[in-house]
Amino acid sequence: MKQILIAMLALGIGATAAQAQDVKSRIIRFGYGLNEDSVQGNAERHFAAEVEKLSGGKMKVRGFGAASLGSDVQMQQALIGGAQEMMVGSTATLVGTVKEFALWDVPFLFANDKEADAVLDGPVGQKLLDSLQAQGLVGLVYWENGFRNLTNNRHKIEKAEDLKGVKLRVMQNPVYLETFNAAGANAVPLPFSELFTALETGTVDGQENPYTTILSSKFFEVQKYLTVSNHVYSPWVILVSKKWWDTLSPDEQKILKEAAISSRAFERKDTREQSAKALEDLKKAGMEVSVMPEGEVAKLREIAAPITQKVVDSIGKPLWDETQAELAKVRAGK
Repeated sequence: MKQILIAMLALGIGATAAQAQDVKSRIIRFGYGLNEDSVQGNAERHFAAEVEKLSGGKMKVRGFGAASLGSDVQMQQALIGGAQEMMVGSTATLVGTVKEFALWDVPFLFANDKEADAVLDGPVGQKLLDSLQAQGLVGLVYWENGFRNLTNNRHKIEKAEDLKGVKLRVMQNPVYLETFNAAGANAVPLPFSELFTALETGTVDGQENPYTTILSSKFFEVQKYLTVSNHVYSPWVILVSKKWWDTLSPDEQKILKEAAISSRAFERKDTREQSAKALEDLKKAGMEVSVMPEGEVAKLREIAAPITQKVVDSIGKPLWDETQAELAKVRAGK
């Protein structure tokens, strides 16, 4: 009898705690660019399940994949205007809103995932997320898009000079445009939602993205050559409309933050497991894979150096120095 009373009391306390939460019934529209069967789709579903669990079923996240709510830039504007609640997208398209986000576009900034995680989840990454609020956005966490690699339909790209004349789709971002133009490519800025058609029709010869995106977007159907260059580590970021965020109770905000942190761990693990598999699947699908030798990668670094310096001048040397200090800690094993 005593055990039954204790159990009933515990249930009562749990029910009271749940009722005490200031949580309203809400439908949250969460947009993303990739297909529903992508790593973005997997992580969105994990996030949605966590939000529903933590809110006792009151808050429900509805995912909209395949850029059905618009490109990253269009969704960011919708969030700022309060017409959409949440999204995940590239940090590269935020540069026009907060110039310091160009930091993540610096070629060869990170050597591996460990370095990226440490800096993105540390004070530098948080500083950039905090800077979004003044622009009408709330940044919760970074997800991993991954190291970007080249595909094209013209020829193998094994040397830096092989990029010359290749019409290469890049994100709508000045660092990407300037870097590939400096390498001799004809860089073409296009929204991701238009990319498959542009490749299929020959409007562009190639593009650059992580393996998982190349696979889930079926670029192997319209691209023959893949070059392992790992030229940029590309993060995604979960964004919330500040107009909408400010209408939420502290309990509701806490639920979204906790679910976002959970989704970050899930997404990175999933992406890293899927990445190795995706490369093998792309080979099986018939893509010819080349690995750019370190000497040629060094040439690209040299070509990119003036663009990197322009980024440093734009974002400010203190932020750059802080980033380098964080990287030095990771590399020293601290």
